[in-house]
Amino acid sequence: MTEETFERSRALLGNDAFARLNVLHVAVFGVGGVGSWCAEALLRTGVRRLTLIDDDDVAPSNINRQRQARPDTIGRPKVEVLRDQLLEIVPDTQITARAERYTPQNAAAFDDLFAEADIIIDAIDSVESKAHLMRRCADPVTSVGRAAPARRPPPLLFSSLGAALRTDPTCIRVAPFHKVAGDGLARALRNRFRKDGITLPRHLCVYSEEPPKKLDGTLKGSIMPVTCAFGMTLASLVIKQIANMT
Repeated sequence: MTEETFERSRALLGNDAFARLNVLHVAVFGVGGVGSWCAEALLRTGVRRLTLIDDDDVAPSNINRQRQARPDTIGRPKVEVLRDQLLEIVPDTQITARAERYTPQNAAAFDDLFAEADIIIDAIDSVESKAHLMRRCADPVTSVGRAAPARRPPPLLFSSLGAALRTDPTCIRVAPFHKVAGDGLARALRNRFRKDGITLPRHLCVYSEEPPKKLDGTLKGSIMPVTCAFGMTLASLVIKQIANMT
């Protein structure tokens, strides 16, 4: 890496904000069509410490929208491929690849990460796991009744909602979770929280106002222009948060 690598980021954000970005630890849960592009955008802007979490391997169906998916990477763990690709861009970055799935059942395995990470990117597509992650970030006592490691405040959370079945990236919006409208994933999550008597989270989410396409069959189609734009929007939320810190 040379001084020129990040000179445009530093010029735009200012020296102080850029220095904060350099020491930020961002954990990306889910590195598919949204999370993989978010991770790359953060890296290219100046984030020097990333943890990538996903238990899937690269599949042929990923090639249409995921950063790490190519014919020669099929069958390899997504997090390992993405880590290697990102290190080719900025070699002296600290990137941890965890080929694991975050679930309510194994949440304790991530206690160390929640004690260390500054920001959590939620690009999980499972309602159950997403709901648990949201609750954990909102409350340092986990839903399984265990106290999280001593850290106040907990990591700041940004979530991606439904990017599938959309074709228009200009319809992407940002709002607190409890104010998101027209998103089926947000609706399912809110129903779960209300059923459990949980106060609705209020962290910022990326979603689309575009009505989802109605397709025959059960496959939820998705395309890179939308999933990538979701990831870029998530990255911009992180950058603006750090730039606005005093």
